[in-house]
Amino acid sequence: MSDKLTEIMAHKRVEVAARARPVSLEELAELDARLPRPPSFAAALRRADGALAVISEIKRRSPSAGDIRAGISALDQARRYQNAGADALSVLTDEKYFGGTLDDLRSVTAHFAVTPPARPCIRKDFMVHPIQVREAREAGASAILLIVRALDDAEMETLHTAARAAGLDSLFEIHNEAELTRALALDAQIIGVNNRDLAIFQCDLGLSERLIPKFPSHVTAISESGIFTAADAARVRACGAHAILCGEALMKSPDPAALIAAFRAA
Repeated sequence: MSDKLTEIMAHKRVEVAARARPVSLEELAELDARLPRPPSFAAALRRADGALAVISEIKRRSPSAGDIRAGISALDQARRYQNAGADALSVLTDEKYFGGTLDDLRSVTAHFAVTPPARPCIRKDFMVHPIQVREAREAGASAILLIVRALDDAEMETLHTAARAAGLDSLFEIHNEAELTRALALDAQIIGVNNRDLAIFQCDLGLSERLIPKFPSHVTAISESGIFTAADAARVRACGAHAILCGEALMKSPDPAALIAAFRAA
């Protein structure tokens, strides 16, 4: 792991340990049966028209970009994305490094529950314990993120199994071939290539171009980070991406609908 990712994960493990407790698969299955079913994240990423799906991210700041839209309402931004025709949303719930909270996710999914069309939301955070899976399901998420380089195989399997029990999809995030192999060994169905090198915080769309063609055909491929223009979207679509995850460009855009349309047209 990079120094920054190591720092983030160390902080996250301490943060989560303060509220961690045993969470059984039976408990998660019962929770899933009791709560309303969230919209499918996996289904939203495979558009019927074959166009590129767009996962629009709510992100106030990041270690690489600094402040993006500090203080913006997650709910207001979710409404913009909903009106813009985003296929799914990514909601940052890490507070220290990204300025997000679990309440952001709750407010967004509660809005979608009463104001159609609903959009599936992924809880974007540094997952280390099944208690976070329970929190995600309770908050209305449709999926969780698993950062392959930040977890060992046993941790990934535990979290992936917990997500399945809770009725959630898992997005496995990778950065190289070895991480792709590890994700596939756990039967990953959705894999995202993070084009940002977390060691130096630079983006290279060539990572998607190199890795996505190696995905099995049944795996849904997402290209993440570094996508700002229609030309960027066209590059990753050409190499086989079914969807893109875009945060900074959409957060800063005065017209998210136009940018999303441009991505799709690519």
